[in-house]
Amino acid sequence: MSGLFLAILGAAFATFMAGIGSSIGVGKAGVAAAGVLAEEPSLFSKVLILMLLPATQGIYGLLVAFLTLQAVGVIGDPVGDISVAKGALYLAACLPIAFSGLMSAIHQGKCSVAGINTVSKKPDQMGKALIIPAMVETYAILALLISILAINGIKVLSI
Repeated sequence: MSGLFLAILGAAFATFMAGIGSSIGVGKAGVAAAGVLAEEPSLFSKVLILMLLPATQGIYGLLVAFLTLQAVGVIGDPVGDISVAKGALYLAACLPIAFSGLMSAIHQGKCSVAGINTVSKKPDQMGKALIIPAMVETYAILALLISILAINGIKVLSI
């Protein structure tokens, strides 16, 4: 097994796990949004914002994948041979956003559903309804930060 394979595997994990979480979260919120819009179409912009919140984890996973693929030379300038140890480090660097993106997007979707239900009954409470799923976002951002810091830290190692 080559180091390049392990790095690409990490990029794939970051992309598909965070993407799966986002699609589940957005799907749950989308079902709730559609129900609200059937009764009150004027709430479209408010429920759309809440529905799209879980999509960010998929974007974060994609960003980490791009950074990883760039770091190992799949995108951009070739960097030469990637050792198995370095490939394993890239794989490990992708795991925080992969797992956190998966779980936080699903749970953010559930919180978004609750916010959509709140807005359907009390549209003036949009700010409060937005804060609840936004708190879940914090942990996806922390995982994104760790993955980015780890990828950048690997570049300076001479393994």
